[in-house]
Formats: sequence, C-alpha cells, structure tokens
Amino acid sequence: MAAASFLFNIANSILGKLGSLALQEFYLIWGVKNELNKLKKTLVTIRDVLLDAEEQQSKNHELTNWLEELKDVLYDADDFLDEVQTDHVLQQSQRVKQKVWFAVFSPFKLFVFRYRMSHKVKDIRERLDSIAADKGKFHLSVISVGVEMKRDLTYSFILPSDVVGRRKESEEVVEVLMQNDGDECLSVVSIVGIGGVGKTTLVKLVYRDERIVKNFPLRIWLCASQDFDVTKLARNIVSLASGVSCDSANVEQVHSSLQDALRGKRFLLIIDDVWCRDRSKWLGLRSLLMVGARGSKVVVTTRSDYIAAMMESVVTYSLKELPHEDCFGLFLKWAFRNGQERHFPNLTKIGEDIVKKCKGVPLAVKTLGSMLFAITDEREWLKVRDDEIWRLRQEGDDILPALRLSYNQLPYYLKQCFAYCSIFPKGQEIASVMLIQLWSAQGLIYSPNESQELEDVGVQYVKELCSRSLFEEVETYDSFITFKMHDLVHDLAVLVAQTDCCVIKNNTDSITEKVRHVTLFGYSPSEESIPEILCKQNRIRTIFAPSEGVGRYAAVLIGRCISRFKYLRVLDLRHSNLETLPDSIGNMKHLRYIDFSGNNSIQMLPTKICKLPNLQTLRLVLCTELQKLPREMGNLVSLRHLYLTTKEQILPEKGLGSLALLQTLSIFGCENLVSLFEGMQKLAKLRTLVIGDCPRLTALPRGIVHLSALESFMIVNCEELTLSDWQDCRGLKRIRSLVIGGLPHLVALPEWLKGDSNSLKFIRISTCPSFVALPAWLEHVTALENLEITGCPKLSSLPDSMSRLTTLRMLKIQKCPGLTRRCEKDAGEDWTKIAHIQQIHLNDITENN
Repeated sequence: MAAASFLFNIANSILGKLGSLALQEFYLIWGVKNELNKLKKTLVTIRDVLLDAEEQQSKNHELTNWLEELKDVLYDADDFLDEVQTDHVLQQSQRVKQKVWFAVFSPFKLFVFRYRMSHKVKDIRERLDSIAADKGKFHLSVISVGVEMKRDLTYSFILPSDVVGRRKESEEVVEVLMQNDGDECLSVVSIVGIGGVGKTTLVKLVYRDERIVKNFPLRIWLCASQDFDVTKLARNIVSLASGVSCDSANVEQVHSSLQDALRGKRFLLIIDDVWCRDRSKWLGLRSLLMVGARGSKVVVTTRSDYIAAMMESVVTYSLKELPHEDCFGLFLKWAFRNGQERHFPNLTKIGEDIVKKCKGVPLAVKTLGSMLFAITDEREWLKVRDDEIWRLRQEGDDILPALRLSYNQLPYYLKQCFAYCSIFPKGQEIASVMLIQLWSAQGLIYSPNESQELEDVGVQYVKELCSRSLFEEVETYDSFITFKMHDLVHDLAVLVAQTDCCVIKNNTDSITEKVRHVTLFGYSPSEESIPEILCKQNRIRTIFAPSEGVGRYAAVLIGRCISRFKYLRVLDLRHSNLETLPDSIGNMKHLRYIDFSGNNSIQMLPTKICKLPNLQTLRLVLCTELQKLPREMGNLVSLRHLYLTTKEQILPEKGLGSLALLQTLSIFGCENLVSLFEGMQKLAKLRTLVIGDCPRLTALPRGIVHLSALESFMIVNCEELTLSDWQDCRGLKRIRSLVIGGLPHLVALPEWLKGDSNSLKFIRISTCPSFVALPAWLEHVTALENLEITGCPKLSSLPDSMSRLTTLRMLKIQKCPGLTRRCEKDAGEDWTKIAHIQQIHLNDITENN
C-alpha cells in the first residue's frame, strides 16, 4: 500500500546525494562519473512514475512485487552513497587533502580500491537498469509534484467544550459517578464501544466536568498498556497522585507507595483503552486500589463487553454511533473555518454524503473533515466521496476506509514519516522534538531551501499530521508539541509500513530479511535468542527500545549484534542497565541518533564515540553515574542536539564550545554542577537551552545573554540559583519560549530575558515562592500568547498593562490564592485587566470568553 511513495522519497534522497559536493569529488578520485551519471538518468525515469505506481498497485500484484524489488536496490544505493558522503565528512574534519589521500596508497592498492568502488557502483546501476526495463509493461504515467506544503497550516484544536454531541451521554455518566454506592470503597463503570466511536472523548468531558472535579479531590488518568502491566500502572498512579516520580525497581515498594498515595482519599481513576482479558491482573490492581475513601470510582473504556464484565462493572454504558446530525456538525467544524461553510453550499452537500459513509464514527468524520480543511476545489471533494475504497468489503477489525483514504491523500513527503511512527508502542505520548530527530536521522525530512533548518521543516510536518487529525490529544507550547495516536491510526501506520518496521515482543517473534526498523518492546530475550532473531539481519537502520525494552540484555545486544548492523542510523536503548559501551561503537559511522538515557550504571563513555561523523543527536539524560564527558566531544562535527547528566562540577568548554552546529543543549540532574562554561557565546546556533535539577548551580555565565539564536530557554529546580540582572546587555533577542520553575530565590524576571517585542510568545513561571511581581517590561511583549503562573503565593496582583496584551490568548493561574481571588470573573479586582483573554484557567476552572 505504501511502497511507492516511500520509494519516491528514497529516490529523491539518492538524487540529492548524487548532486552533492562529496559525490563530485568521488567522481574525480575514483573515475566513476560515467557510471553514476547513468544511474542518475535511470533513477529519474523510475522516480517520475512512482506516484502513479502507488495509485495502481492495489489492483496489480505484479506491480507490487516490482516495487518491492526496486525498494531493495534503492535502499542499497542509498546506503552506499551515504557511505561515500560519510567518508567525505571524515576527510574534511581531519583536513585530509586529496594529495595526502593518494599518498597513503601504493599504485597497486589504489588500482584495487578504484576497481572495487567502480564495481559496486556498476552493480547497483545494472540492477536498477534491469528493474527499469520492466517498467514499460505497467503503463505508468508521469506525475509531477512540488515539494512545498500544499495545505494551509493554520489550524486550531477543538476544546472539550466544543465537542459536538455526546452531551446527553456525558450527563448520564456523570450522574452514575455522582451516585452514592453505600459502603462500597470502589466501584467500576465501563464505557464500551467500537474503535473510533468516541469513548475517550466522552470520558474527557466527564473527567473535566465541574461537578466531578469538586466531588473527587483526586483524579487520575491512565492509558492502559496492552499487556496491563500492574506494576507499571502502579508506578504511573503513584507519580500522578503524588507528583513525585516513582522509579523503584522493588515491586513491593511500588505497591506500598501506591497505597500510601491513595489511602483515605476519594479518587476517580480513568483507565483508558483496556484490552487485557487476564482477570488476575485486574484483581491484582483492584486489591491495591481498595484503600481509597468510600465512593471512589474507576472508569474503564474498552471495545469488549467481556472486559467490562470481567472487571465487575456496576454499570456498563454502551456507546452507540454518533447521530448523523451531530456527525455532520462535527464535519463542518473540522472542514471549514468558523461559519465559512455557508459560502460553499455545493461542498456542504458533498460533505453530507461523505459523512453518511462514515457510519456514525466520529474519528472517521473528524479525520476526513481535517483532510478537506481549506480545500475549496469541488473536484477534490468529489474524489473523496466517490473513491472506490468505500466499496471495499470491510471485516470487523479492518482499518476504517476513512482512515485509509486520509492516508492516501497525504503528500508523498509525509507518508513515510507517518509510517515510521509505527515504531512507537500504542498509547505512548510522543514528543515532536524526539520524533523530528528520528525522522532526520533516517533522512525523511527534506528542506526545499538551504536557509531553512530541517528541524523547522519537521515542525511543519508534525503540524500537518496534527491538522489532519492523524495525531490526537495534542498539547502545543510554541514549536514543542506532544500528542498520541489513536489505536486505529496506529494500526494504519503499521499497515502502511509493511515490512519496513517490526515490533518484537517476545522470543518467538520473527522478522523478515527486508525489515529496516526494529522496536523491542516488553522484550526479555535469553542470551542465545538475540543473535537468532536479529543477528542474521544486515539491513537494520533502527533499534528502538522505549522504556525497559531489553533491560539487562542490552550489553549482549550491543556486543553480539550492533557491530553487524553496518548501516544503523538510530540506536535507542533507554533504561537498559548498560554498564559499559564497547569501543566498536565508534565504527558505526552511519549512526545519527543515540539514546542511552536512564542507564545509571554507565560511568564513562568510550573515547571512540567521538569519532561518529554523522551523529546528530546524543541523549544521556539520567545517566547519573557518568563521571565526565570525553575530552574529544568537539570532534562530533554533525552534533545538533545534546542531552546530558554528568557528575562534573564544570562542563568542559573545549569540548562543548567546539560544537558549531549544536542547536539543543539540555543539562539535567547534574547534582555536582556549580557552573556551566564561560564561553557559552561560542554556541552561535544554539536554539534551545534547558537546565534542570542542578541543586548546586548558583549562577549562569554571562555568555548566555549573547546566544543570539536562542529561542527556547527553560530553567527549573535549581534551588541555589539566582538570575543576575545584567543591565548593560542586549538580551535574548530571538527568545520565543521562557519556562522558569523551582527557583526559591527568584523575586523578579531580569530584563535580559524579555527578547524583542515581537518574539516572546510563551511564559511559564512555577513554584517560585519569593516571586512578587511580573516585570514592567511585560507590557512591551506584544506577541505574548500564553502566560502560565503556578505556585507563586506572593504574587498578589497583575499589572495594569495586562489589558494592553491584545495577543494574549491563554492565561493560567494555579496555587496563587491571592491572585486567583483578584482574577475571578466579574467579581475580582483584576478581572477587567484580563477580560479580553480568550481562555482563562483558574485552579482547573476554565473560563472561555
């Protein structure tokens, strides 16, 4: 289903590499210009018909096989050219001149090497020619496309108060939860319905209902994992109930902490999307929950009546399809800007026909509405209404036709990005920053002009997928976005990824030789089984083990397998109990993304890790025993994002100050750190700086104010830190997002933080007990959109200038008693200063103006 659009991306990548400076030098040195020009010519003719091949492959099995064969060749070509580019980077970084390069070879060795390289190029070119020769029998047409975004990226996410329909159902569920159950300590209410019908949306309405907020002092929301791991769920409950992370490996201690967090409290626990049919697991969790106060409730969403019965629900609420009128209203809300549908009566009529085909499933309605947003060409709407996919026979568990159609309508450059999301476990919250770094590591992001950073293009990609409702539960903080994928959308990603991506959950799982991206999730292999499953593969590009993926077997995985994955680009072994890393990791020159976060036994990194010429992202957060960083860190010439925890007192200026391309620096949990390094201004491209949980840090270096590219600055939980007020500096002129929290000595924000009047858009100040007033310069921040203030009890009023902040759309105030009273609607003394703000949140109560 997806092979052709993927191949279009790969073909573009290869053509880009063929035109690079590295390949020009390669032509000259190895005498293969003629072969590569032939390869390029053949590739262009194939690429131009690939999008037509995608449309036809569902009807032609032979065409599908042809595309699979082509995919193997293109991946091999891409790997080979990446190797050439990598060697070029190494030569440049080591200042190896061409004459020196030739000098290290004898004439005979030079002849042999040239012969081998030429033979490799010729082999790829001949394989491609053979495939191209068969192209004619499929009668494929050329479809030309641009690389610019086709859709309007302006979008807004509907608030719970804007949900169409379900008011009656919401009232009924609230009434059930408010009922007195006598002496029952805990009772269960289940919401049952088909996938995409709106179970989660309904429960969100209930969860945020003012009556529920008042009746249940403690509310907890969990998304159930498919295996319903009781200990993992218990850890999450403890963290959410107490606000303190629960990382203990001792099961008894976790269970005890859970009961301490819930004991004597009336709570509402939501367990969303339950699949597990193992009753013993539910009974195990239930026994831990019985310590709450009388009247505590658990609300479960599931597709299964059996699960509702298994959990001994006192009420099982069967959620039916959304009525057509509500579906149509939902469609209009997502397909048009406010009220614009009246200007397009023809589109509205076609839209009503489309809604009927969605059969009352809100997820399908919302997805298609989002897909058609801002498209006014009637032919495009008719194409959706009349698509043959609606006529395909559907089985009970099939992907909804509307979702398939939404994927088919994606621009080619988003299809492989969307499919790559299948490496994440179902229900996992995904951070846009990490996803974009993963996309970039795989070469899935294409910048149409050299002045635009790949990270910015990646943000556009994420927003595009959000605007089409393929991502949900979206939270946005400027360019930082978090989201999840609906189960059915995740199923779609798995479907379109085909054999490229694979999840291994146990020792019996098998993978095909064509797989490129492997996720190890909930996987506990034996020492012998790792080579059996993975070591026979030689094309792996991703090893992804989110949250305890391989545990204590990580060392075996690295030692026995990783060295075999010559073309590995992503290595993620978080929380895997690694103690040491082999020097051989320095040979993996294609690696672009490494995440060893949470491996708190690692004390040293091998020096050879600094020989990775393509490494873009290095994550070492919560490696709490890491003594120091390698002195040669400055040799990581491609490093753009660094996240670290270290025991050092002062960060090494020579290493970090040499990272010319660094865009992100996150320093977290460094208990000994007393100072950063004075030459911070050397990081001329730094756009994001995060400093957190560094209890001995007392001051910031003055060089920070000269970070001219800095856009996002976060500093939290640094108890001894005071922010100097440097009066004679220009300040952070491009700052867009400012987060300050957990600074007991902070009284006011220094002026150097304000940025230009049209740059700063987001400010959050939290848990600063000495903070007494917002700065006078706030009135000049004319672009400010979001302001959040939490846990600042001495802040008792807002400045008069608040009324002049006309762009401010959201104000949140929590745990500031005096200020909250002054901001109460109509009655508060400061209400007139903020009445113009669209959304106002006061201690979890939302006012929409």
